[in-house]
Amino acid sequence: MRDRTRGDEDAPGPRRGQSSPPPTAALPTSSVPDPSPAPVPSATAATGWTPTGSTPSAGSSGPSGPSATKPAGAKPGRPTAMDERRERRRKRRKQIMLWTTVAGIVVLVGSIGTVSYAIVSNLAGSGAAAAADPPPAAPAVVKPIVFPQDEPAATAGAEPCVTVRVLSSFENAEMVESLANAYNAQPRNVAGSCVTVTSSKEKSGAAAAVVAAGFPNSPDDEKPIVWLPDSSTWVDVAQSEGATAIGREGTSVAISNIVLAMPKPLAQAIGWSSEAPTWSDVFESAGDADLWSGLGHPEWGAFKLGKTSPLVATSGEAAMYASYGTAAGSLADLTAAEVDDPAVQATVHENETSTSHYMATPEHFLWHARQAEASGSSADFLSAVIVDEKSVWDYNRGITSRDGITRTQADPPAEQLIPIYPTDGYYAADNPAMRLTGAWIDPVESEAAADFIRYALTAQGQSVVRGAGYRDLNRALDESVQKVGQLSDELTTALAFPGADVVTAVQASFPDVRKRANVLFLLDVSGSMDEPISPSDTKLTQARKAIEAALGHFTSGDDVGLAGFAQSPDGALVPGLVSPVADIGTSRDGFLGALNGITSMGDTPLYQAVDDFAKQQAASWTSDHINAIVLLSDGKNDTPNAPTIGAEQMIADLKDMHHATPVLIFTLAYGADADVPTLQSISSATGAHYYDATDPSKLEAVLSELVTSF
Repeated sequence: MRDRTRGDEDAPGPRRGQSSPPPTAALPTSSVPDPSPAPVPSATAATGWTPTGSTPSAGSSGPSGPSATKPAGAKPGRPTAMDERRERRRKRRKQIMLWTTVAGIVVLVGSIGTVSYAIVSNLAGSGAAAAADPPPAAPAVVKPIVFPQDEPAATAGAEPCVTVRVLSSFENAEMVESLANAYNAQPRNVAGSCVTVTSSKEKSGAAAAVVAAGFPNSPDDEKPIVWLPDSSTWVDVAQSEGATAIGREGTSVAISNIVLAMPKPLAQAIGWSSEAPTWSDVFESAGDADLWSGLGHPEWGAFKLGKTSPLVATSGEAAMYASYGTAAGSLADLTAAEVDDPAVQATVHENETSTSHYMATPEHFLWHARQAEASGSSADFLSAVIVDEKSVWDYNRGITSRDGITRTQADPPAEQLIPIYPTDGYYAADNPAMRLTGAWIDPVESEAAADFIRYALTAQGQSVVRGAGYRDLNRALDESVQKVGQLSDELTTALAFPGADVVTAVQASFPDVRKRANVLFLLDVSGSMDEPISPSDTKLTQARKAIEAALGHFTSGDDVGLAGFAQSPDGALVPGLVSPVADIGTSRDGFLGALNGITSMGDTPLYQAVDDFAKQQAASWTSDHINAIVLLSDGKNDTPNAPTIGAEQMIADLKDMHHATPVLIFTLAYGADADVPTLQSISSATGAHYYDATDPSKLEAVLSELVTSF
């Protein structure tokens, strides 16, 4: 492993896996006034992406500034004994308390800034080391891109219009839709035809898989012409999975930094709102169960770090690259060999144990944070979450989404999110537009796709990008976006995502380094599960198939079990636990045998089953696993043969257990008769997520998404 601090001498221009130099002058934050043409920036998927040429990068590392570089990761031979970890954490809490106290002193005596700085330097206990650091190198001079004006046609071409279908990620879907609408608002003429751009969205990981497979389940006239994921890393993933319909050239159309976001009170308490941490600080703090109580806030519980799955979302990828870079010694030049290093992987696994759990999209986490605030404080659900800047802007203006598809507008939250830019670097998602090359695309469609991408790089297109919450290719923000999102207007070093070999190595390693699961599949086996849903399947037989497929996500070290619930004529809950929660590495055959042997019977003691099995899972709770239940039910609570616990008491019990031994209950509504409100209340009470399979044909896909939480 190497122990390297990030340097800014690598210039000019960012390469995949390296940082980009700051410009010598601030760039505009709302518009680019010079309309003269400029070269179109492009990125090459085959040889490594350079998405913005020599464009400057933006971000904030707090008052410490970009020169406050710190070691990024562990040195060789770093002790890992728990007592030494506790001692480091104790010292960190003491240092945090010192810094937050000093920050107050500095505010009071701010008028004598040089004296205040001396006080801070002396109290920090590291003044000598800081003084010994060499001055930062002079930044490279980088000229901003001058975006050309759009040139629509004088009159639209003939109908029928050529349709350019664009597939986006969930995260950048609104930006892509806005670009499409703005393009469509002007007359277009490509090869004598008018042009209409339409957009659809898919989770990044799922999109990469379907691109790699060539869209086998879509007719030719519905397949995309352009793929616009939020990061070029997904192009690498698709190519590693055998994609052949991706053009060699891709063009970045927007930028969004991946940051650490915290509720403002928590960011202030730990001092990161004024002095940004390194990623090592973040992971170390997340692993400190007593951090908040040590800082005088026991009501916030343990430090809860939220991440998306790196198999699904770009922010999850960035979190993993930061963890690997920290463990290896540098975020800026992480290599595939380091990713494969067992010592590095051991440190990454240690970092991952501090993750509360994984989710499919940033919006899932932020929806839960807003719900937690409504019932008390967002700190009840999360302490920090790794997300893109655009998601921070959305949250702070009151926009959330429970399912990542339907967005709701409410009043802005009382506890705003503060974006934090770690001093050893943060990754910048490049949003590449990829023209696809499949046999379903004719030359006119390809030409029309190129015209849409051209528009995205014009002054008008880049204005749309900024208005949608993204940075343009000069990394400039819309003024209102910057203000509401509290996003950085300082220009410092951002990091391009690593190269394709690192991307695929991290993807391959995730099953080995992720936080392990302690999960019980809890299956409704009441009589209604005998309902046929196709000529060959009932609800129960399809549920068996979906659970068996989902089981493939779990590996040795994951504890997985199975229980069924129905009420027998004598009022008993049956069949109960049919496969004990045990290491799936040795219990897989027994689990599958129990799954295939389970049959439907009786009525639906939903409340009793949830209450009983939640208590059983809580009794075996362990901090180094994601403790959870996956509940699949197709109906309402129905117990005519014997009374059981009521809904209110069940929810009260779940909330009570959640404070000390949190068991996440992921609920899945299966079929049109499922009790959706109750299932939603169960998941909400435990900080987990509700999933909709009221269309039974979607069960396997929905359950496949659900298990990415582990």
